[in-house]
Amino acid sequence: MNQSVDQPTESHDAVGQAASNDAPADAAADATAPRQKHLFLMVFPSIMLPMFLAVADQTIVATALPTIASNLGEIERASWVVVSYLIANTIAAPVYGRLGDTFGRRAMMTMALAIFMVGSVLCALSPSIEWLTAFRVLQGFGGGGLMTLSQALIGETVPPRERGRYQGYLAGVSVSSSTFGPVAGGYLTQAFGWQSIFLVNVPLGLIAVVLVLRLASRPADRRRTTFDIPGLVLFIMFVSPVILALEQLQQLRTSTLPMALGLLAFGLLALAALIWQERHSTSPLIPPRLFREPSIWRSDGLAACHGAALVSLITFLPIYLRAVRGASPAETGLMLLPLTFGIGVGSMITGQIVTRTGLTAIFPSCAMPLATLGLVFLAFWTPHLSIAVLPWVWCAIATCMGTVMGVVQLTVQSVSGPRRLGTGAAMVQFSRSVGAAFGTALVAAILFAVLAGSDRETSGMIGAIMEVGPEALARLAPARQAIVQAEIADAFRSAFITIAIFTGIESVLAWTLPMRRV
Repeated sequence: MNQSVDQPTESHDAVGQAASNDAPADAAADATAPRQKHLFLMVFPSIMLPMFLAVADQTIVATALPTIASNLGEIERASWVVVSYLIANTIAAPVYGRLGDTFGRRAMMTMALAIFMVGSVLCALSPSIEWLTAFRVLQGFGGGGLMTLSQALIGETVPPRERGRYQGYLAGVSVSSSTFGPVAGGYLTQAFGWQSIFLVNVPLGLIAVVLVLRLASRPADRRRTTFDIPGLVLFIMFVSPVILALEQLQQLRTSTLPMALGLLAFGLLALAALIWQERHSTSPLIPPRLFREPSIWRSDGLAACHGAALVSLITFLPIYLRAVRGASPAETGLMLLPLTFGIGVGSMITGQIVTRTGLTAIFPSCAMPLATLGLVFLAFWTPHLSIAVLPWVWCAIATCMGTVMGVVQLTVQSVSGPRRLGTGAAMVQFSRSVGAAFGTALVAAILFAVLAGSDRETSGMIGAIMEVGPEALARLAPARQAIVQAEIADAFRSAFITIAIFTGIESVLAWTLPMRRV
């Protein structure tokens, strides 16, 4: 009898005990959501706007370049406005990474924004192409810090499992900025003059400074106060001639080939000296021990191949649409939107799943082989696809490619550790920039080499088609038109296969990445 009476009592006590055990878990779960929301509102706007400014400024100048050249003269030097910014941006990345690790990333972000705004104002006041080029270098020194420090601040302020989600958000910002830049550049130039594309950075930069100052200030690593000046000089001597050489090689002019090869040789000699210097420096700009970590060098290789593949696609697809399919510039812009949309979607979906599961490398490991198959499919089946279907094939490929950069940044941040967050993020950015420059140069060389090998006249026709449009083909006899378009299409088959090789290398690197979850 007592047992039967006591049994409900024990059952009741057990239920009460279970309820009391579950209560803290429920309370913790209820408290987690507000904390995550507060973290998002505090961190994301503070890193989003600097990233937006850095990426948009790389593309906003493109549509204004013809107007700038016509107003300032010396149109043959107009490309220096773009190249000078790219060189300064690439050089600045590891410098800000190193200084951010030493003096604090919030302080260095504020400095980068100040340099970026001063450079923007001076660009707007430039009286000539030479002065504009010089001030674009100053602006690039600021812009290079914005991208590197935005990535490093995520690693500093966001818990490891949440970083995947934020990397996805940043990838969305990067893609939308790249799309927004040319549109905004064209509108501002037409409505307010080319100076406005630089002056608009000032109010946005001031807002960014206020948002960055909201972030908590972290203690800096004052133990490393020396700076590797010889390493920086050698790094500049490596980056500048290599980027200039790759830019010259893209033009494929016989007259510029000796200079390009000379610059490339000089840059490689500087790289050898840089490696020696960094191995013997007590406080290296680019710590060699980072590259002894398999997860680090494989991630940097992924970033380089990703930059090569993606930038080559964005660069050469408009040429294909113009030369082979006869699309207008407006139609080309619309047809490229699914490509940029796919990158953003792939990045954000990957970021959300990484945060929920902790898995990382499995996503590019599975997605990049699919992207490679898609590019091989494009190489052989593009002539059989309608112009309405092509953008969605690009979208599918881009969605697979969107799985890469968030995982790369998260991997490097986790392996680098708190003391090397900035340096690790900077080397990812540097690898992507150099990979993009090398990839586009190689694809251009193969494309035009195939054309020159089959028909030199057709090789010369591409420039006329890009400048005049399909009307350049209309001047030819119908039979000749068909031959020219077929030869260009065949050359693009080689270009797509080359890009597929880049994504194939990404697949191998992703599958062999040691760190596979956080």
